[in-house]
Amino acid sequence: MNAAVPDELTLYIDSNYSSPYAMFAYIALKEKKLPYTLRQINIREKLHRTPEFQKLSLTVKVPTLIHGDFSLAESSAIIEYLEDVFPTPAYQKLLPTDVRQLARARQIQAWLRSDLFALREDRPTTVIFVEPVATPLSEAGRADADKLLTLAERLIGDDGGNLFGEWSIVDTELALTLNRLVANGDPVAEKLRRYVAAQWQRPSLQAWLRHEP
Repeated sequence: MNAAVPDELTLYIDSNYSSPYAMFAYIALKEKKLPYTLRQINIREKLHRTPEFQKLSLTVKVPTLIHGDFSLAESSAIIEYLEDVFPTPAYQKLLPTDVRQLARARQIQAWLRSDLFALREDRPTTVIFVEPVATPLSEAGRADADKLLTLAERLIGDDGGNLFGEWSIVDTELALTLNRLVANGDPVAEKLRRYVAAQWQRPSLQAWLRHEP
């Protein structure tokens, strides 16, 4: 597939910079070094429900990527679209190229999006981007945390390095989920804390924290 003109890209995100999914789409664009326009919508006030945005976004959700006359929501779909339209070696790789590693990456992404609901309720991303909470984990939240930590212990090496040798956006996604616990001061093994700290220093993620356009 031939890439369309990069400067036709527009990304709609939440104006509070607290959506992890908007962050992943933003980081994907930053990593690809693609020129784009960033549009912010206050989703807390339901401003994404306007007739104008409903025409732009099929599912009326953020993040939504506009590329020419094409629009796409859901962060995992946006990531794969950008990977296909702006491939290596001209652009930074977002996902592993090895078939089995790619399958594992997709498995992890799907699991992080479809599980751990109690943990997300107890430790929303505001504990990372705004301030921690004093509320202890619920029984269900603790069970989710244990599932997450067990999986992370299996995936992450003793050196706390990237999951697949080279960085992939799945590292960002896993680190974000682990940081729900780390940033809130919940018990997390030192190896996993090092992993989160290393991933958090990536320039594209730091740009999100600074709210760079």
